[in-house]
Amino acid sequence: MDTKKIIKWSGIGLIGLILLIFIMNCFVIVDSADIGIKFHKWSSSEETYGGVEGSCKGVVWFNPFTTSIFTYPAFTQRKNYNEFTVNAKDASVFKMDPTIAYHINPDKACDIFVKYRKGIEELEEGYIRTCIYEAYRTCANKYTSDSLMSNRAKFEADVRARLDKTLMDEGFIVTEFTSKITPPEALTKIIDEKNAAIQSALKAENKVKEAEANAKIEVAKAEGEARAMKVKADAEAYYNRTVAASLSPVLIKQNWIDKWDGDLPKVTGNSGGLILDLTKE
Repeated sequence: MDTKKIIKWSGIGLIGLILLIFIMNCFVIVDSADIGIKFHKWSSSEETYGGVEGSCKGVVWFNPFTTSIFTYPAFTQRKNYNEFTVNAKDASVFKMDPTIAYHINPDKACDIFVKYRKGIEELEEGYIRTCIYEAYRTCANKYTSDSLMSNRAKFEADVRARLDKTLMDEGFIVTEFTSKITPPEALTKIIDEKNAAIQSALKAENKVKEAEANAKIEVAKAEGEARAMKVKADAEAYYNRTVAASLSPVLIKQNWIDKWDGDLPKVTGNSGGLILDLTKE
């Protein structure tokens, strides 16, 4: 093969490679887990809103020189933030450790991109984090330290309601929001002491109730024994009265006769004579 043919086929191969690279950069595949946004790199707002044509899915063809594809995740995102510090109404400092779960509203994905032009991680550390902090700060300022600790569920509900409105208006749907609230050390100590006092009082109250219960048991036991003794005494008295009432002189004599063995009693004196003679009538 001569030099001209080598140059010719090399040129064709190079052109084919350039075309292949260009074609490979002219499309992307946006799967079902993402929301694709097709936008023009250079576009006036009169043509399209912020240069955005709209959302897209599947295989998307575009001109890489003038157009690009940006994607947001369509599935739920979960973010655990570092501690926030906010002040209560009485200036006490509370620590908040929030965790949020959310997803982007597909109908507002283009609006989010036009407004922020940032990826999801940048939005989490920027706009979403600011919304959470503002919700904490605004709601905590309505409570004193004691009332915040006594109404933690209501406080978290207030924060959640404010977040739902703020983020939903922008296109972020909150599905879960939890907080770990850490009060100031001084307040924690007071709460611990209060709880200890309550536990001690309950323990003492239980001991009193236990003593009262034991005393009632002993009283009931004594009353039962007394009633038993009374019943027994009444029975014996009744028996004695019945027996005494039935012992007439005739019955006593008859009983004596029944028990006599037939031998006459003999009593002798110094003269050896019989003193008592029972044979005479």
